[in-house]
Amino acid sequence: MDTTEIINSGDLELYVYGLLNESESKQIAEMAKINPAIGQEIISIEKSILNLSSSFSPNISSDVFEKIKTQLELKHHGVVDFKPKSNVLHYIGWAASIVLLVGIGFQYNKLSDSNSTINSIQIEKSNLQKTVVDLELKNKETATVLNVIRDTKNTVINLAGQTVAPTASAKIYWNKETATVYVDASGLPEPPEGKVYQIWSLKLSPTLTPTSIGLLDNFKSNSEKMFAVSGTSGAEAFGITLEPAGGSKTPSMEQLYTLGKV
Repeated sequence: MDTTEIINSGDLELYVYGLLNESESKQIAEMAKINPAIGQEIISIEKSILNLSSSFSPNISSDVFEKIKTQLELKHHGVVDFKPKSNVLHYIGWAASIVLLVGIGFQYNKLSDSNSTINSIQIEKSNLQKTVVDLELKNKETATVLNVIRDTKNTVINLAGQTVAPTASAKIYWNKETATVYVDASGLPEPPEGKVYQIWSLKLSPTLTPTSIGLLDNFKSNSEKMFAVSGTSGAEAFGITLEPAGGSKTPSMEQLYTLGKV
């Protein structure tokens, strides 16, 4: 080892305190004779011990001695774990870590808020688009209703309520030239679950002959209650019955809601 390594090794302190074995002590003493820097370091250590001793008591107490001995016992416990004189760097490190965590948390909260805002905007956009579509459908339905009502070529047949539903009513708009038929079902109650209204074109003579021209599907969602059904020609009357979902091949006369002659 060079001079600096010897001074920093702690062996000189052990030498001063008499904690080295005879061979090691002899080696340090010989180095001090030939190396002025080592000799001067030994003198400096001795003076420090004397100054420390005289500051508190005439002699170094056994407790102080044992503490010093424990710190300097290199031969029994390896390298001395010297604690830093100041914890400033330690505290700065913790402070920096805390600041970093706070910053990350702040950025995370901002990101979460931004994501929530984006989600809210997307939901609002989706709702707005749905509203626009609904309005467009409603406008189309309204336009269809107006066109049907205003069409002077349509024959209007009023259907009156029957025994099962005396207050029910409906209207048939029938264009005999094109055979198109529209049903205004706004006077009918909403059908029960699993049931559907079925429209019949009727021949009255020579015998009653019913022909199905359609079902009023999606009754609840049709806000205007105006339905286009299959065309017909030569009808003498129209009737509406309440049938099981999917319709029936023949009308259930006990469930005849409305009826009207042409």
